[in-house]
Amino acid sequence: MPGRFSVLCVVLAAVVAGLFFVPVFGVAALLAPLLVPAAVLFGVAQLCARTEVLAAWRPLLLLVAGLLAVVETVPFPTTAAGLPTGETFSALASGITESWRLTLQSTWPARPSPDQLLFVPLLAWPAGVLGIELLLRSRKPLVALIPSFAVVVVSQLYVALSGLAAVAAGLGYAAVVGALFALTRPGEEKPARRARRTASAFSSGVPVVVLGLAAAVAAGLLLPGPGRAYSLKQDQPAPVSGRVAGPLDDIANRLEHPDVPMFSVRGDARPDRWPLVVLDTFDGVNWTPGSRYRRLGAELPQSPLVTVPSRERTATIRLGDLGGPWLPSQTWPAAVSGADPLVEESQGSLWLPRPTGEYRLSWWEPQVPVADLSAAAIDQRAPGGLGMIGEPPAEAEAMARAAVGGLRPSFQAALTLERFFREGYHTAASTGLPSGNGWPQLRKFLFETRRGTSEQFAAAYVALARIVGIPARLVVGFRSPAVPDAGGGYTVRNGDVLAWPEVAVAGAGWVPLDPTGTTRLGGAGGPAGLSEVTAQARAQLPPATQLHDAPVAPVKGPGGAGDAGNGDRSFPVLWVLAGPAALFLAGLVGVPVAKFVRSRRRRRRTGAGAVLGAWLEVRDRLRDHSVPWTAGMTARDLAAAAHGIGTPSIVDGIRELGVTVDQVLWSGNAPGAQAGHQAWAAVLTVQRGLAGRGLRLRLRAALDPRTLLTGVQARSSTMRCAPTSSAPGSMPRSRTIAERARR
Repeated sequence: MPGRFSVLCVVLAAVVAGLFFVPVFGVAALLAPLLVPAAVLFGVAQLCARTEVLAAWRPLLLLVAGLLAVVETVPFPTTAAGLPTGETFSALASGITESWRLTLQSTWPARPSPDQLLFVPLLAWPAGVLGIELLLRSRKPLVALIPSFAVVVVSQLYVALSGLAAVAAGLGYAAVVGALFALTRPGEEKPARRARRTASAFSSGVPVVVLGLAAAVAAGLLLPGPGRAYSLKQDQPAPVSGRVAGPLDDIANRLEHPDVPMFSVRGDARPDRWPLVVLDTFDGVNWTPGSRYRRLGAELPQSPLVTVPSRERTATIRLGDLGGPWLPSQTWPAAVSGADPLVEESQGSLWLPRPTGEYRLSWWEPQVPVADLSAAAIDQRAPGGLGMIGEPPAEAEAMARAAVGGLRPSFQAALTLERFFREGYHTAASTGLPSGNGWPQLRKFLFETRRGTSEQFAAAYVALARIVGIPARLVVGFRSPAVPDAGGGYTVRNGDVLAWPEVAVAGAGWVPLDPTGTTRLGGAGGPAGLSEVTAQARAQLPPATQLHDAPVAPVKGPGGAGDAGNGDRSFPVLWVLAGPAALFLAGLVGVPVAKFVRSRRRRRRTGAGAVLGAWLEVRDRLRDHSVPWTAGMTARDLAAAAHGIGTPSIVDGIRELGVTVDQVLWSGNAPGAQAGHQAWAAVLTVQRGLAGRGLRLRLRAALDPRTLLTGVQARSSTMRCAPTSSAPGSMPRSRTIAERARR
């Protein structure tokens, strides 16, 4: 019967499997929901083991106690003094049917709320119960690990671990599994034999673990990373219902009612503008926003597009008659408290169908030196930056290239295009405001009237920028007012509505521009961050006659001009991994092949040599199956040592071989061919008996190289051969098979 430590290992395997969800929720959120039910399951299992009356009720007790432990951790706020209520059972039902889906619809790390977190302990709890029952009923540790391994598989469908994180998680689970196999041994096994097995497993397992760890680390550090691994999250965006009017179409209407308050802001951070929604798809008629929204988790990490240092800023926003469904936000939102919006991760837009009340917004603000921004390149990887632009007029391409002075796509070219609009176009007055942002309206704006609102300025800028290869997108929001309120905050009104373009800059992410020239830097007297740095770069832009492209760095590559004399060489990844791969293949294929060749060579011997080969074959096969052997053992001794490792035919075969050995040693006659046939028939009987052992044991025996390493000693090893049956009064004699074979 497996002991309490074996049961503990099975429970810990379920806990470790649940911790594979750490990238989804974080460590702190998972510890109590996993450890408390695990401790309860282990305690109940031990109580049932010590109380015979409870043993028959063990499965039911484990299920009920484990479920109560889950209730006391995650959905505890729904209980009444710790007792489940109707709301508790409703939360459990939602945890089974909806919790897993809501987590897939969220950004990660997700909020550790019961409606999302509950499915993890509801996976680990039955995995622990099933694991305990399978262990105690089948007494097979491998079978008991199936439920916890299923949890590991589910976790990898959520987020596939890679690199050092995968190595650490795999070693943690492997440590529990190894302890379980080491502790789960038959009760009748002798201590000496258990010690030998443990030492054998350690000596053979340590090199494999070390080699596997080295290969995993080398692969994680040296091999180029593949594309993003598949996750169920990719197919589960949060549903967004309802149709809303286009935010661009609403600009003219807002400007006609400029005094209506939209929202107020309090806090030390004073950005110069507040984005509402990003529009990056243009079919020539309409601009549309992104649609892959997710539930906003605990915190959004910094975007991979931003590689410069960033600082986190916060502000409190009280909503007025904004209308919705978008909330005032920033380009890189980090977290929101006081509201539960959806977020478009690639755009930063916050969606809330009926926005009311107050919320606190945190966001990331890149810190870019002005010198770096002035010489920065554009970022072609930015999603949506080079989207479609419909069918532009034939003369639009020529205008775009002339506007940037023939410069290659760069941030300097983006500023040059902005200056083109600032110097050649005019902002419409408060009456007779133009509207529309499709190509018919943009063509009239670009080539005829040269007058428009920020709607036409921003739409035309993005369209021309994309024509010349500058990744750009259109944003609708509000500028910060110049005059603060009496309390130190400021109120944003309809008249502050603004549309502007953003261009993707390498290292800095999306940088807002202002082709209308109406944005107020340092809104309400505070620092403007990235916009302020952009203004400095704009002031340093050379005149049009002095603009030129920066020199192109030489391209480095195989056989390229940049390779000459620089000593660059690609790292020999394949050569580094060739050694471990060769060792692995040698063990997987070479060991069984070497054993087969050795057996064939032994069988080809004749006379006493055939009997010697049969004896050595049986000895090595039993040693592969962990049967203890020492020099000088008789066939009777070997049969006693092999008792109980498989079917009785193993012992029968050894005894048959012992009879043949006695005949060869004691008959006084030269052994004939029949003796060799009888000896190898006994070997076949032993092989059939060993074939009845489990697949895992047979594979381990086939791949064990120790009998090959000691094969040289086999030619000179001796065996004391006592007759299997002797007549009374016969004188005991001993003689080695090797000596007999030489005669």
